Amino acid sequence: MKHIHPSSEIRHQVQTALSDIPWPSVDAETPSSLLARCPVAQQTPLVRSDHLATQAAVADVYVKDERGRMGLGSFKALGAAYVIAYDAEHAKTKGQTYVTASAGNHGLSVAAGAAAFGAKSVIFLAETVPESFADRLRGIGADVRREGRIYEQAMQAAAEAAQAQGWTLLSDSSWPGYIARPHRLMEGYLVLLREAAGQMQTAPTHIFLQAGVGGLAASTAALAREIWGAGPIITVVEPEYAPALFASMAAGAPQVTTGPPSEMGRLDCKEPSLIALKGLARDADFFMLVTEDEGESGSSASAEAGLPSTPSGAAGIAGLLVAAQDPATFGLTKESRVLVILSEASA
Repeated sequence: MKHIHPSSEIRHQVQTALSDIPWPSVDAETPSSLLARCPVAQQTPLVRSDHLATQAAVADVYVKDERGRMGLGSFKALGAAYVIAYDAEHAKTKGQTYVTASAGNHGLSVAAGAAAFGAKSVIFLAETVPESFADRLRGIGADVRREGRIYEQAMQAAAEAAQAQGWTLLSDSSWPGYIARPHRLMEGYLVLLREAAGQMQTAPTHIFLQAGVGGLAASTAALAREIWGAGPIITVVEPEYAPALFASMAAGAPQVTTGPPSEMGRLDCKEPSLIALKGLARDADFFMLVTEDEGESGSSASAEAGLPSTPSGAAGIAGLLVAAQDPATFGLTKESRVLVILSEASA
């Protein structure tokens, strides 16, 4: 495990470098109201886990369980499907084609949203994405295409296809010139933290957030600060093989990273979303890298707690267990109340 606690100077440097990039939204009401109209958009549970609390030597661990979100098995259902629903509210979507790249769950949300509103979807997958995800996408009606060894190469292919075919690009990341749709997509993720805040009787002292490009982490952190202020200590957890946010904060500017494929596949993104990076430079306290073994340990601990998930889905739990080995650094005590997100189902 590696971690950094960036100085205020570094945080300011990152935010200044991204002065043209908007802050993450904290408007949880708009997505909550729109998604409430969906018959399958029910609130997901917040589970208090004594097993994980004992493992981490803290008072309480609360797990926001996103495995059943809208029948898609992931928090990602709140993102792309919300954007497409918003489009349907404000313009016609019938006959439109949405295209994206995905490490798995984002593609499911695009495909499901497109199918629900009479649109089409084309999903580009890198070579490392399991064929089981491709089959699930096809089952929802997506046109699945393979391109590139890593997520970023698949996304480049998706962007080129959108340009050539006149399709609508719907990425869960953001970069210069592509801001509006990912900004709205991240807004959808606010729903889960809004629910969690209503389900908790007392504010958490710590929040551990897994990150790929950073959309979930940044949205959650922004709304957590809006609701609970500076109180919770927020730690962002990434695979050591995909340190996009960690490396950017260490350097004081956005970085494109390299590394072998990670078993935390849905987090295996080598370049950060700029909206997410800007928000986390303001809102996160620590940035942590976990090894492949540590990621697997998080998944195992989650399963032992009766909450089976993947190393990606349980990466926040992995981060907590790693931090518990050095509690003083992360401010963990026997009185700590920890919030984590179980972001996807095990299959």
